Amino acid sequence: MKSPTFTRRATMLAMAAAAAGSMAGTAFAQQPVTLRMHQMLPPQATIPARALVPWAQKVEAESGGRIKIQLFHAMQLGGAPPQLFDQARDGVVDITWTVLGYTPGRFNKAEVFELPFMSGVSEHSSRAFHEYVEKFAADEFRSVKLLAAHTHGPGLFHTRQPVTGLESLRGMKIRGGSRIINNMLTKLGATPVGMPVPAVTEALSKGVIDGTTIPWEVTPSLKITELVKNHTTFAGQDGLFTQTFAFTMNRAAYDKLPADLKKVIDNNSGVEVAGMFGRVMDDADKVGRNIAVKAGNNIVALDAAETQRWRRTAAAVEADWIKEMKGKNIDGAQLVAEARSLIARHSK
Repeated sequence: MKSPTFTRRATMLAMAAAAAGSMAGTAFAQQPVTLRMHQMLPPQATIPARALVPWAQKVEAESGGRIKIQLFHAMQLGGAPPQLFDQARDGVVDITWTVLGYTPGRFNKAEVFELPFMSGVSEHSSRAFHEYVEKFAADEFRSVKLLAAHTHGPGLFHTRQPVTGLESLRGMKIRGGSRIINNMLTKLGATPVGMPVPAVTEALSKGVIDGTTIPWEVTPSLKITELVKNHTTFAGQDGLFTQTFAFTMNRAAYDKLPADLKKVIDNNSGVEVAGMFGRVMDDADKVGRNIAVKAGNNIVALDAAETQRWRRTAAAVEADWIKEMKGKNIDGAQLVAEARSLIARHSK
C-alpha cells in the first residue's frame, strides 16, 4: 500500500507535468509561422506592389507578428508561371498568385469570365468572379485554400502597327494569355501566340510577336509603351477580354495553423479581398494609359459601330465554349447567364 506522502508527491509531479505540457503547448501555439509566397511578376508590378505586399503586411499586423510572410517575386523559387497553382497545392510553397488560363482545360467553369466582352471594371468583375467561383466552381479549387479569385480590367491591344478595324488585325502575330483568348484571336483573324505575361517584353523586343493582349495596368512593368506605339480600345465599358487569377494557399499549411491564426487568414480572404485586387488594377489601368498618353503614343478608340462588328465576330467564341462544356456535362449557357447576372449586380 502506498503511503499518503508518496501519493501526494505523485499527484504533485503529475500536476507539474501537466502544467509543463500545457505551457509547452501554449508556447508552441505562440511560435511564429513563416509562410512563403511565390508569384511571377517583378516586385514593382501592380499586384505585387499594391496588393500582395499590403495583404502580407495586414496579415502580419493582425496576427501580432505571429505570421510572417516571405515574398518571392518573378519566379525566384523556380518553376514557370503555369506551375504556380500546383506549387501551392503540393506545398512547394505556401501561397501563390497566378493566372488560371495558364493551365488550359483545368478550370473549365471559371473560364466563363474570359469570354469576349464579358466584363469591364475590375473591382466589379472581381467581386462577381469570386462569388461565382464559390457558388459554381468551388470543386475546381478544392485542392487548395482559396484566398481570392479576381479578374483584371478591360483587355485591349498593344501593337507595332495600328489596329483600326477587324481587317487591320488579320495576319498579325498577337500574344494571347489563355486558350479562350487564343480562340478569340483566331476568330478575329490574327495569329495567336500563347505565352505567360512575363515573356511578352522579350517577345516584342525580338519581333517574335507583333503585339499583345493585356490590360493597361501591366504595361509599365513590361515596358510596353516603349516597345510599341499603338493601343486599341473599344466602345463601352466592357473590354475585349479579361483574364482570371487565383490567390491560393496550401491546404495543409492552413489546416495546421492554430484557430486564432486561421481566423486571421479567413478575415483576409474572400470577396472583399477579391474586390481589393480588382480596385488596385482599376487604378493602375489609369496610370498605364496616362503613361502612353504622355509618351505621345497612338491610342485608337474604336467607335460603337466598329466595336459591334468585333462583338458579332467574337460571339462565336462563346458558342464554341458552350458546346465544349456540353460535352463535359457542364451547362455552359447557364454559367454564362449566372456570370453576367453577378457582374450586373456587383456593377450597380
